[in-house]
Amino acid sequence: MALYWILFISIAVVSWLVSNNLKNKEKKYSRIPLENGMTGKDVAEQMLRDNGLYDVKVVVTHGILTDNYNPTNKTISLSEAVYRGDNVFAAAVAAHETGHALQHAKAYAPLKMRSALVPAVCFSSQWVTWILLGGMILLGSNPRLGAPILLAGIGLFALTTLFSFITLPVEINASMRALTWLSRAGITTSRNHTAAEGALKAAAYTYVVAALGSLATLLYYILIFAGVRRN
Repeated sequence: MALYWILFISIAVVSWLVSNNLKNKEKKYSRIPLENGMTGKDVAEQMLRDNGLYDVKVVVTHGILTDNYNPTNKTISLSEAVYRGDNVFAAAVAAHETGHALQHAKAYAPLKMRSALVPAVCFSSQWVTWILLGGMILLGSNPRLGAPILLAGIGLFALTTLFSFITLPVEINASMRALTWLSRAGITTSRNHTAAEGALKAAAYTYVVAALGSLATLLYYILIFAGVRRN
């Protein structure tokens, strides 16, 4: 169990470092203007047109780094800084989210799998904490009742962990699509393409750390359950 806590603390520290790194990259690369003056909105719309997609909307949303693609209503939502920004960071993020729209249009298998899991993961997110907590509390007074409840909670948490890992290829592929198009379309140049790569790599690291953190927590609960079974 001591090994778990070392791992958990290490992941927490790395997560903090990765989050800070992303914020620093945003500040740094937001100062690098696009030579053609295009905004994130312009980038997303041109990337859609270049790939023959005319039924996807690009809208602005509130918040910081709240950019996302919704396959249900085919909408790319860009945060205000990205939507109106005419810099490398805004272009990279806008192209990345548009990459998800391309995945959707081409029925990219990992995206289809992740989308299929969304309803179950939403249900799990609502109840998993309470079920795990209830199972842990009952283990002390009524192990026969607590153990199956804890096992049910572990099953729900395993679903969210699976979702985290399926998310990795989805995000990495979207970034690859974005970087390829940005270079091919001349949106980025030899002078600033490396900055776009750096921005998307920094974002990708957050998903990697989140997946590893979820896996570490899942293993923790499995170890607790295994200890109960041995006793």
